[in-house]
Amino acid sequence: MSTATERPKVSLRQFWADLPTPGRWLLSTVAIQTLGRGLTLPFTVIYIHEVRGISLGTAGTLLALIAVVALCVTGPGGSLTDRVGARRMLIAGTSAQLLGCTVLAFATSVPMFVVGFVLLGFNFGVSWPAFNALIASVVSGPLRQQYFGVNFALVNLGIGLGGVIGGLFVDVREPMTFTLIFLADAVSMLVPLGLLLGPLRSVSGRAERSADTPTVGYLDLLRRPPVLWLTFITFLCTFIGYGQIESGFPAFSRQVGEVSTQVIGFAFAINTLVIVALQFTVLKAVTGRRRTRGLLVMVVLWVLSWLILSAAGIGPAVLAAVAVVTFMGVFGLGEIFMQIAIPAITNDMADDHVRGRANAVNAGAFQGGAILGPIVSGFLLQHDLSGVFIVAMVGGLVVMAGAIVVLERHLTPTENGVTAG
Repeated sequence: MSTATERPKVSLRQFWADLPTPGRWLLSTVAIQTLGRGLTLPFTVIYIHEVRGISLGTAGTLLALIAVVALCVTGPGGSLTDRVGARRMLIAGTSAQLLGCTVLAFATSVPMFVVGFVLLGFNFGVSWPAFNALIASVVSGPLRQQYFGVNFALVNLGIGLGGVIGGLFVDVREPMTFTLIFLADAVSMLVPLGLLLGPLRSVSGRAERSADTPTVGYLDLLRRPPVLWLTFITFLCTFIGYGQIESGFPAFSRQVGEVSTQVIGFAFAINTLVIVALQFTVLKAVTGRRRTRGLLVMVVLWVLSWLILSAAGIGPAVLAAVAVVTFMGVFGLGEIFMQIAIPAITNDMADDHVRGRANAVNAGAFQGGAILGPIVSGFLLQHDLSGVFIVAMVGGLVVMAGAIVVLERHLTPTENGVTAG
């Protein structure tokens, strides 16, 4: 990796001291508000298929519906973020999430799941660009990359703890246990709502526009080669990564590896432990170096993780459990590199008055991958094509590596994290 002449020093104490007050508020409650998400994330596909008796293929399509709705509202959501402010959009999205989780808690049929997932999709579609824009509006320079990294660690801490609790609590023979974790997810949304309506009520997350500020649309953004390549990379990251963590990974682990829900919950805990324990180590290693090189490290780690998971289907039960848990550990290490690089590149390329739309483009790519991911994994695993599933994941990562190399050629040193912004 290339370095700048002077790389900024990274420490948790200095980072916290440098944060403005709104940034501290945002970070202080992240783990708590994501705990509810962790309770449901590893077990949603199991809930739909094994508890409510809906086919695996339909379950994958239902999960993809979240991303379809999110993709539909991401564009308008990004524009509204720039016009009315990130805080207002976050309030709308979080309220939808609360209602959607409540519906899912009592869903017993496909139409009810559709309603719940539409509400969740609305939240994901408007909240991603709004949240990143809100962060970028209160944190700038090298501190911004550090913020995205620390925020990611705290998000995973909450999700991981939720996964452990959920794995110990839920039982496919007791539908009420799944109802309770979705209700807990709904209640956890009261934390960000209280934060946005209270301590952060004066932070709008909207840049002031002057009369001569040029109008920039989504097509204008996508005509920029670095934006286009980063969008493609984000799509692949989701299709191969996050689009499978909620669907392909637990389905493969249950059907091919035949592991228990407790093992899956423990795997999510290991994922969290790796991210939380190694976040600052990786952050120190990549600060001042090319972010694209970190993304290439991520590709190598993810290739290794999928090859490890493939062993879950060819050995005894103990080997399957080890493979499932190890997959999530190695995958989590790769996630750190991705979550440090992609949000930072996105926001360093964007001007303040188009930050909502720039993050919406990135969110749209994420949602696109999340649409295709569950559909592909659901189809392949329902038709006993687990080998093809693994090959597809590894092949996609090879394509991603080539795209990252091209992206690097189009980024300025500052956008790529080589010099202080």
